[in-house]
Amino acid sequence: MKPEIHNIKSETDRLIIRLLQNQDYERWMEGFRNRLPSQHKYDGNKMDMHGWTPQKFNEDVITKLQQLADRDEAYVFGVFRKSDQKHIGKVELSTIMRDEFQWGLLGYTIHNQYWRNGYGKEAVKEALSLAFKELHFHRVEAHINIDNQPSIKLAESAGMEFECTRKGFIYEFEEWTDNLVYFLNAK
Repeated sequence: MKPEIHNIKSETDRLIIRLLQNQDYERWMEGFRNRLPSQHKYDGNKMDMHGWTPQKFNEDVITKLQQLADRDEAYVFGVFRKSDQKHIGKVELSTIMRDEFQWGLLGYTIHNQYWRNGYGKEAVKEALSLAFKELHFHRVEAHINIDNQPSIKLAESAGMEFECTRKGFIYEFEEWTDNLVYFLNAK
């Protein structure tokens, strides 16, 4: 079943989680511009924001993300702080398989200048709720590098369970890496 995604929006006590829109350009830029230097191996490098314009944002981000959602391939939600509307990161849900599986993959990124405030846990818990209630997944997994302790702690704090280690599972850093699989099933 393909979900109706255009109006999906969810709120927690402190956060708003919704699809990015054209008017988010300045907030989106500010979130990336104000990132601190990389804090560890899995904290991506500061993005080069030179050359980004509202038009490029619309074409390269908004339009492409909408196409992915329209095809039920991936849903990338911006995470915004309610108190000041700042863009603090994203949560994404990708379809692994539908049919009798209804199986999705969870990814998450909070800009490092907002770490250690509980935003990641709050956003991930709400993303899992969206996955089950709005996107109709039965199972959602997170694939986490075995040495990514912050991500492991986040998945566990959001209620996901460790299932297994998949050996040589994802090609990154110019090699096949092992990943831990955390999961949650719909209740």
